[in-house]
Amino acid sequence: MARKKSFDYFAAMEQLATNGHLAAQRFFVLINDYSETALAEATAEIHALEKEGDKVIAALTNELYDSFITPIDREDILIISERLDDILDGIMGLTYLFENLVIKSLRPETSRFAEMITQATQGVEIALKEFPKFKNSKTLRKMITDVNTIESEADLLYSQMKKALFTDETDVLEIIKWKDIYDRFESIINDTEGAVDIIDGMVIKNT
Repeated sequence: MARKKSFDYFAAMEQLATNGHLAAQRFFVLINDYSETALAEATAEIHALEKEGDKVIAALTNELYDSFITPIDREDILIISERLDDILDGIMGLTYLFENLVIKSLRPETSRFAEMITQATQGVEIALKEFPKFKNSKTLRKMITDVNTIESEADLLYSQMKKALFTDETDVLEIIKWKDIYDRFESIINDTEGAVDIIDGMVIKNT
């Protein structure tokens, strides 16, 4: 009787990170050529990535329930997977937010923040690819540091954008809309930092 092929937890987590980066890239393309039609197209593509991520999470969770042995603590696998899923959900939520708030034009620095999210999700993706070989990786520590740096820079940009919003904008409805969007940007960036911080903790635990 053939033995059941062991589940590749690292590959599953890497797939979640890759989907997060792909979603961020697609959102960045949207922001740089924004229109309501482009928004609908991007939303559909990002939604497909998010649904694929849900399937990965479901398969991974089922395996955690059934497996007696995992390559690292099952709680760590679940925590990092949930944070990676949060990144995907956050980007998906951004597209819905733009649609529901009927955003027709973009404010200054929106593209810069979207670029930071793309850079941060790329750092998370590379960190996940490097994690299985963390004992010998020369790249993992740099990726963790890079994402933390991007998060700090994004915090500053977030503060500047909100200050400009409340200082320059006179339309109360626009203030309410863009405050929600800026807060979602910040939440996604925080999730990327949270993901690499969890990876950092897992490296320390397993060293």
